[in-house]
Amino acid sequence: MIAAVILYFVSKAFKVIEDPRIDEVAEHLPGANCGGCGFAGCRALAEAIVKANTLDGYKCPAGGDMKAIAAVMGLEAAEAEPMVAVVRCNGSCENAPAKVKYDSALSCQFATSIYAGESACPFGCLGCGDCVKACKFDAIHIDETTGLPVVDEEKCVGCGACAKTCPRKVIEVRPKGKLGRRVFVSCVNKEKGAAARKNCSAACIGCGKCAKTCPFEAITVENNLAYIDFTKCKSCRKCAGECPTGAIHAVNFPPKKEAPAAPAEKPAAPVVEKTTVVVEKTTVVVEKTTPVEKPASAADSTPASEQ
Repeated sequence: MIAAVILYFVSKAFKVIEDPRIDEVAEHLPGANCGGCGFAGCRALAEAIVKANTLDGYKCPAGGDMKAIAAVMGLEAAEAEPMVAVVRCNGSCENAPAKVKYDSALSCQFATSIYAGESACPFGCLGCGDCVKACKFDAIHIDETTGLPVVDEEKCVGCGACAKTCPRKVIEVRPKGKLGRRVFVSCVNKEKGAAARKNCSAACIGCGKCAKTCPFEAITVENNLAYIDFTKCKSCRKCAGECPTGAIHAVNFPPKKEAPAAPAEKPAAPVVEKTTVVVEKTTVVVEKTTPVEKPASAADSTPASEQ
């Protein structure tokens, strides 16, 4: 009984008065505790917002209602650009055939510590599915045909949990883009061109053609790898057409219209050579000989009576 009384007075003495706005802010967060905001959970984010009394630098990529939170705090919420996870690896089973067979723990963290991967690319996706396990929104799965993770754009909230858990840093969170359209280099291999192509036919070889053709200076090439700065990219797709290996992906764009074929040349009209044949008229003179009668002699002309 005495101990209970002591505990009562101790609890009163050390009682922590919590700001009621924390609960109100937390109600407008999804409760996924994905860590995409940079805090341990949704309540930790709510506490940070209330304590800072500002929304600058605080956002919930998992679908928190920032406008409602701003109303609770008496602040104004800025529009945030939608983000999505992008898999920057093109090393499918076809592009990067397996050279060895992995038969151990299905963990990318473990696999990357013991070998380069089935395709022997030391930078490529290992396909063990750590990203799938990390996603709390069921937005990413391993494609059995390609062996690569595929992101469901409708479910992905851009929290970045998959990107954080990937030991190869193959997954990057980028702006979703207008109408979901975006251009990116689907490769993170920093080996030289010949070595990169040895393991993957679709690897970036750092040739720099994309950087030269970009009219907005949005592409840089460092350590044999091209990177597209999404803050400068205007989605013109010129770089995708120049890439010799197909490492640059332009997604959700309508197919380009093919240039109209040049009209077929009409066959040349047959050349008719007119040959004028001049037939010379030949006048044939036919000579006709008419015998001339001889005149009668004097003897012949004597009358018969005289004879």
